[in-house]
Amino acid sequence: MTLVSRLFGYLRDLVLAISFGASGATDAFFVAFRIPNFLRRLFAEGAFSQAFVPVFAEYREQRGRESLKDLLDHTAGALTLVLFMVTAVGMLAAPLLIMIFAPGFVGEDDGRHALASDMLRVTFPYLLFISLTAMAGGILNSVGRFAVPAFTPVFLNLSLIAAALWGAPLFEEPVRALAWGVFVAGAVQLAFQIPFLIRVGLLPRPRLRKAHEGVRKITRLMLPAIFGSSVVQINLLVDTLIASFLAAGSITWLYFSDRFVELPLALFGIAIATVILPRLSREHAANTPEAFNSTLDWALKLTLVVALPAMLGLIWLAGPILASLIQYREFTAFDTRMAAMSLIAYAAGLPAFMLIKILAPGYFSRQDTRTPVKIGVIAMLANMALNVAIVVPWVMLGLPGPHAGLALATGLSALLNAGLLFRGLYRDGFYRPPPGWRGFLARIITAGLVMSAALWYATPDLAAWSEWAARERVIRLFGLIALGAAAYGATLLALGVRPRQFLMR
Repeated sequence: MTLVSRLFGYLRDLVLAISFGASGATDAFFVAFRIPNFLRRLFAEGAFSQAFVPVFAEYREQRGRESLKDLLDHTAGALTLVLFMVTAVGMLAAPLLIMIFAPGFVGEDDGRHALASDMLRVTFPYLLFISLTAMAGGILNSVGRFAVPAFTPVFLNLSLIAAALWGAPLFEEPVRALAWGVFVAGAVQLAFQIPFLIRVGLLPRPRLRKAHEGVRKITRLMLPAIFGSSVVQINLLVDTLIASFLAAGSITWLYFSDRFVELPLALFGIAIATVILPRLSREHAANTPEAFNSTLDWALKLTLVVALPAMLGLIWLAGPILASLIQYREFTAFDTRMAAMSLIAYAAGLPAFMLIKILAPGYFSRQDTRTPVKIGVIAMLANMALNVAIVVPWVMLGLPGPHAGLALATGLSALLNAGLLFRGLYRDGFYRPPPGWRGFLARIITAGLVMSAALWYATPDLAAWSEWAARERVIRLFGLIALGAAAYGATLLALGVRPRQFLMR
């Protein structure tokens, strides 16, 4: 279902690229969309989900169904009230928020600040709808119904596609249609999950009580997790802030680069993390450290065996991917070159992005949200320092594509974040790699080198891709992807790695 959702996500990005290209207007939309989307990942899929699922598991394992329903009702009531207030303030303070998150728009005569402010007032209610959707998804994931929450984002993609193709001609400034597409998508995604909650008998009926024990516990766990679980998103937002001072189109190039990195991250990293969080929570509640260690080990091995070829594929094929999949009409060959630079930089950090998603549940499942916060603070400060150390000299030397420096800094800070998370779990005895890890790493690295050599030899120069028709570009691209996958897979098999080794026991 995550794969289906991401395929529709590609179609969405294709439509946006060919319809609007990379310009000041698209920069304004992506800022107006990124702010509520950032808050959604921070509060809903980040801090709230990480705090809610372990408490849900505790109530489900140790208390009766009546207590569980009471927890859901009061959690829904408190969440709705807070989100309504945040949404109202966000809509009223839209110009100020744009000034904070995209200060480069202020004082320019291209109208980006006013346009982004207007669109933010439309997109901000998305936070209310999608956060309640995330709660519904957390409930369904906790009872083993993973498909529905994974499929739900398809409706955001469909809504934006419809807005771009049929809504845009109705507006004087066509990009405004996308903001309304975001608004509609939030309401539709929430409505989609309600029948499934009814089916499992866990539809919350929002109620308010100041002193509810479970809600207080979720809140205590959320406050530090708000920061700790979303450092990567904060770093991306910092990238947007700095990119607002760079050439028009920089935010859009970073957006499309991030979207292609998000495909393997969501398909495997986030999907695996979604599966293991309730499992680790149950294993911790049942006091079975061996099972906890085994689950985490399975997730790490599966993540690395996928992350390495995904990283190498995106690095070697960054230009061909963009040229084949979105370089049409308004998205030019120059846009492809610029976006390819940041895609390569983001891709270098992909294994770290994925490992953060896998390692963080090792803390959240134990209701430890403080440690990831401390690590997150270190990573965020490192990202800011790296932004200055990389981007400022890049700009001063007049080199092309300084926005790629922002992506590189984000990847390096994610590597630091992942390393510190792993060290904490190892130091405190919650994870011990079983025998055979060195051999496993040697095998996947060898397979990655063979794959890289094959792609380096077989990939034509980027300039040639612009001369080919769309069909030839796509055929060649997927031929190269198949070649890389075959080289990687065949090498692993030759070295004795088998698919059954990655089955969860």
